[in-house]
Amino acid sequence: MTRQTAFSFADTGMEGLICGVDEAGRGPIAGPVFAAAVILDPAAPIEGLRDSKKLSPARRDQLAALIRSHALAWSVAACSVAEIDELNILQATMLAMKRAVEGLGTVPALALIDGNRCPALAVRAEAIVGGDDKVEAISAASILAKTARDNALMQLHEEYPQYAFDRHKGYPTALHLARLREHGASPVHRVSYAPVRAVLVNEPSKGG
Repeated sequence: MTRQTAFSFADTGMEGLICGVDEAGRGPIAGPVFAAAVILDPAAPIEGLRDSKKLSPARRDQLAALIRSHALAWSVAACSVAEIDELNILQATMLAMKRAVEGLGTVPALALIDGNRCPALAVRAEAIVGGDDKVEAISAASILAKTARDNALMQLHEEYPQYAFDRHKGYPTALHLARLREHGASPVHRVSYAPVRAVLVNEPSKGG
């Protein structure tokens, strides 16, 4: 797919705005899942947009600032750990995406969703596998979601420094799993995830 910021309705001759949508935080075992929706301004292009995972943290921060200042509209939303555990991560991700689109100040004609599933939206939606590196609006959403989540995990690190969230951002790295076994699960760990459940099962015998 060609990178694009606008969508033409061939059947009506109308032109509408694209909203790119992406998430960050499905894989971690701690912290919320975030989603962002972005409508880029074709008159104010931003150079260097691509999948946030392929950018350095410093470059992501630079681009995030440009997106917030140059986009026609943008919105970031999240689903809490409690919602993830109640709904499951897929449904929580869809809900975060829905919240992000609904938070836009401008109604798009089309929402392009990174991945192979679309949330239930009031606007037309299309899923694009690998969209975060194919469509600039999705790339922008990827960057906003990732930087928002990273900032949230840095705040959680202030509350729970023993888990080193500043280093792994909640992903199940060897360091995180070691700290999880050492300190037990915190209120921001996802108890529906197997590594956290395993620790919870073993907690009653700790120190016995």
